[in-house]
Amino acid sequence: MRISGPASGYDGIWRIVPEDHLSDSMDIADDATRPVAKARGGRTAPTIYDIAALAGVNPSTVSRALSKPGRVSATTQKKVEDAAAQLHYQVNVFARALPTGRTNTIGLIVSDITNPAFFEVIRGAEAAAAERDYTLVLAESAESAEGELTAAQRMLATVDGIVLASPRLSDEQIRALAAQKPAAVINRRVEGVDSLVADTDAGVTDAVRHLASLGHTSLAYVAGPERSWMSARRWESIKARCDWSGMSATVVASGVPTLDGGRRAAAAVRASVATAVFCYNDLMAIGLMRELQGAGVRIPSDLSILGFDNIFGSDFTTPPLSTIKSPLRESGVAAVQRILEELDQPRTAFESPSLVTELVLRGSTGPVGR
Repeated sequence: MRISGPASGYDGIWRIVPEDHLSDSMDIADDATRPVAKARGGRTAPTIYDIAALAGVNPSTVSRALSKPGRVSATTQKKVEDAAAQLHYQVNVFARALPTGRTNTIGLIVSDITNPAFFEVIRGAEAAAAERDYTLVLAESAESAEGELTAAQRMLATVDGIVLASPRLSDEQIRALAAQKPAAVINRRVEGVDSLVADTDAGVTDAVRHLASLGHTSLAYVAGPERSWMSARRWESIKARCDWSGMSATVVASGVPTLDGGRRAAAAVRASVATAVFCYNDLMAIGLMRELQGAGVRIPSDLSILGFDNIFGSDFTTPPLSTIKSPLRESGVAAVQRILEELDQPRTAFESPSLVTELVLRGSTGPVGR
């Protein structure tokens, strides 16, 4: 099959022609019916006919070289690729998808694109996609379940699969999306859907032991968004480890997983009897630290603070932030790999890969009353 028409990003009409209908002896001068694609500014966008003329080969040879490398000789392949590069030719992925059903694109929706925790998730997902010659399409829900659903529904019309990172949708909504295209979820466990969830208990266990060894007996947890599955999971893990160690643990509501969310929680934290505080993520921990320090609270002499995720910049604070490192990049890689596996071979059983958290000790934790 050959696809003739404009390069990606240009307006024009595309024709999909079965390659069986092409003849290797075809002369481009005889194809007077082919459409002329117009690029912006009125210029004619390059087609495979232009490549054929420049490379000195037949259009059908160009089609084979561009769509299925290996079906022509190495010398011919290079001629075609050099001519295509010289003409700045690009295949329109959506036109290519018409006969195959594939666009070679994967969608990724994150809950907050300004949160550095997603930087590594995006990098990992993009690397895994690029390895298989897929393009990653990114969208943000801005912590809105409604916005997330809208973005997902729009994406599903054009992508081969979708990754939801820290989604705010209900389990039913996520399963409904997964029923349409292969899907994977990061930081959330949804029955019947590929779920990439790190072992929170590993890092929390080490953190609680560390705080206990420093003499802390009362901890607080500054929670994340109410609809965050991971926020609830982190609290469950902290509470269980504190109960085991004979330490008290309370929840401080915040709901906004940002620097401002941490600042808003400062008054409640200061009014509590806690001598150490876990925050839902590093951004909240940094915001909390700044607000308390502005009020004269010494960190860690008066209060120890820990975050989650180990984002870029978590060690830029004074003192540097102790945190529980999450396998962010690994989660992005694994999510895309799961979708690609599903595209290659549909399955019904889902096994979670080994993703673990670990304690990273810096200067924001110390002995009680130091």
